[in-house]
Amino acid sequence: MFFITNRAFVEGNKTTDMRKVSFDLDNNEAGQSVFFCWRDDAKKAYVELGSENFMKAMRKSPARQILFYLHDSAQMPEEQVFPTAEKLQKLFDDQDKGLVDVVPVIWPCDNGNSPMKHFHEDQISAEASGVAFARAFEMFLVWRESVKSGEAPCLKRMNVLAHSMGNRVLRQTLSSWADYHRKGQVPLLLRNVFMMAADVFNESLEHTRNGSYICHSARNVVVYYAADDRILGAGSVGSLGADSASRRLGHTGPEHFSQTPKNVYTVDCDDVNNKYDRPNGHTYFLTDEKGEPGKVFLHMYDAVKKGRVQEHDDHRAMVVDLSFRSC
Repeated sequence: MFFITNRAFVEGNKTTDMRKVSFDLDNNEAGQSVFFCWRDDAKKAYVELGSENFMKAMRKSPARQILFYLHDSAQMPEEQVFPTAEKLQKLFDDQDKGLVDVVPVIWPCDNGNSPMKHFHEDQISAEASGVAFARAFEMFLVWRESVKSGEAPCLKRMNVLAHSMGNRVLRQTLSSWADYHRKGQVPLLLRNVFMMAADVFNESLEHTRNGSYICHSARNVVVYYAADDRILGAGSVGSLGADSASRRLGHTGPEHFSQTPKNVYTVDCDDVNNKYDRPNGHTYFLTDEKGEPGKVFLHMYDAVKKGRVQEHDDHRAMVVDLSFRSC
């Protein structure tokens, strides 16, 4: 499995193509170096490919699209991130083998014992990781558009699934990309951005907020939310800083729909989130309570497959629920 990371390696940060590497899990500092790697899934061993080798391998992969997976907080690579990515890959393969390569984007979470410390430290790491991953996005843009002699252009579609605090990483990545690489703008690089149980302010996508770069970068932005998501409900209280009392996008959906770009679609997951992920109702994008592909996953799969969101309306951002009726 391909993956990208700014997490520290035991072997140090000096990039060397095709070197064997291992994560330094005690170091949760958000590095500004970005590493393009391959995981031997059987051996759970990692090789740093280097950006050029990584891009070449991605180009040669038979998958028609790429899905970058930005994980939640308090997630360790082997305990949570890779197992979730493998489940996602299998779910997509079972629907349409060769549709996507799932590529985890691993940022440094704290591996301490205090949940509140996890959350606060991970907030800092998530936002500080934006600069590194902005560099990765710039490399992908160059890769997609570069054509060497005798080569066809790369036409792979790119999508992002950001879960919970992974949306903070995405927001800061695109903001940094605009500020440092693109003179205040971002190109339309992505086909779909899936904001799953997003742990960002519910005003984040409005035109005046830096989360609006997410909308500029993608054809479709799909916000999945649930009012009874216990993790986001708990995250909106407590002594976690001045911003902690704000309601979250993954808890309520957008605060002001009239100020939200028209390529944003919302999906109310209240009917299924606690059935799929009891008791927290927070990780509901994989299988249902019977182990079958869940409605949320199938909604996401349909958008990847077709490039359009179910209940699409050309004139306004549509609010849909999981029975696919407009509100």
